[in-house]
Amino acid sequence: MRLKSFNSFIIVFVYLLVAASFANALVEKENNLVEANEAYSGGVGTIFTENKNAYSLPLKNLKPENRIDFFVGNSLFRRIWVPPSEVSIAKDGLGPFFNSNSCDGCHINDGRGHPPNESWPNDDAVSLVLALSIPPQDDFQRILLDQLKIKSIPDPNYGSQLSDFAITGVKPEGNVMIEYEYFPILFDNGEIINLRKPIYSISNLNYGNLHPEINISARIAQPLIGLGLIESIKLDDILAYEDPDDLDGDGISGKANRLFDSKENRVLIGRFGWKASQPSLLSQTFDATYNDMGLSSTYTSKMSNCTEIQIECQKLINGNSETYDGVEVSNEQLDLMVFYQRHLSPPGRRNINNPNVLAGKKIFFNSGCNSCHVQKYTTKKIAKSSALSDQLIWPYSDFLLHDMGDELGDNLNEYMASGNEWRTPPLWGIGLAKNVNGQINLLHDGRAKSILEAILWHGGEAKKSQQKVLSLSKVEVDQLIQFLESL
Repeated sequence: MRLKSFNSFIIVFVYLLVAASFANALVEKENNLVEANEAYSGGVGTIFTENKNAYSLPLKNLKPENRIDFFVGNSLFRRIWVPPSEVSIAKDGLGPFFNSNSCDGCHINDGRGHPPNESWPNDDAVSLVLALSIPPQDDFQRILLDQLKIKSIPDPNYGSQLSDFAITGVKPEGNVMIEYEYFPILFDNGEIINLRKPIYSISNLNYGNLHPEINISARIAQPLIGLGLIESIKLDDILAYEDPDDLDGDGISGKANRLFDSKENRVLIGRFGWKASQPSLLSQTFDATYNDMGLSSTYTSKMSNCTEIQIECQKLINGNSETYDGVEVSNEQLDLMVFYQRHLSPPGRRNINNPNVLAGKKIFFNSGCNSCHVQKYTTKKIAKSSALSDQLIWPYSDFLLHDMGDELGDNLNEYMASGNEWRTPPLWGIGLAKNVNGQINLLHDGRAKSILEAILWHGGEAKKSQQKVLSLSKVEVDQLIQFLESL
């Protein structure tokens, strides 16, 4: 009887061993081989272009009758806005404070912004903003934060971000100063990479002191490719990767950011922005036109971006026009800018059959990078947009918040996102960043000058993956980078 039980145990053990080997083989096969349609990052509408326009082209499957809206939206996105004027009624209303006078001024060629190379006055911070916040000062503010009704508490004198430009006759709020700390990271293979950490401060404050508990976070503009496809991912498919309490014990505890929308009277899920604090492209767009360019819309509660103490600023004329919904940027203009962003194609993959790229793909998976950088989704069916509907896409992101460690932390909370938490940025198109922008500036403040530097900054939940990369040989590191550059 004992022999029979022992034999049964052996049979079960061998069966489980074979099953595990088979499962590992399937994963190994997926990691080593090119999957069907893997080159088509944005689905069947993917455009294959590698020059500086690689981020600026419409989805190939956008209907001809819709392309006029795309190109009109493009012109609005690149429009240079001017201060309030009776001469240029259609494009006036800039300021009084602003960070750029056009959307394209931050999202250069629809790509990333960049940090200043030097402090003011030797360089300016166009395409980068300094976000500002303070801890809650009373119970009312704490309640608003707890109920997710406000993103953060702004500085009482300067608001939620610094404006380092202003129209004629108005003093800018201040000037951006930057210094760098440098320190080495050592690979097990003996290679040393020097990382730089930016330290920001503000000089020439023209409207009083910053709050003594001020938190400052530098944020560069993010690339615009594939935003409509991201917006079209089924919500359940994103929430399926949530594991805030790390119940599976893998060290990854992603969570969605959430906010309360008073107009819809419900909690929404954030998908856009460095901390996933924007639920839609529309909200992202009107927030940027208001805070970055000082343009009022029907969605903004105030007609200017002056704070309460900036009295002279509040007295200035505005560019509001009855022709444009009584504001400076009309609903139609916003809709066209959103349409443009919604239909920008992510560039297609390159060199996907290259042996080094495939080896790098295997390293990417084996290092656990895909725990956050989830490779693919199928978008929901959308009756009004065949270009975005039912598309197999490859963004390489879970669009959730993850603790990335103290070194990347900024102490600046946004809704449910803590100072150490950041939304997983999509990786599609990352290999063409230099082609588009002439340089590579990765992470929220552009501190990483290469893909490898960005990896080495990963801490917190991504620390294990970073350590695995540090243990690779020089050949393996090169293969990993070749894979990422193929995206």
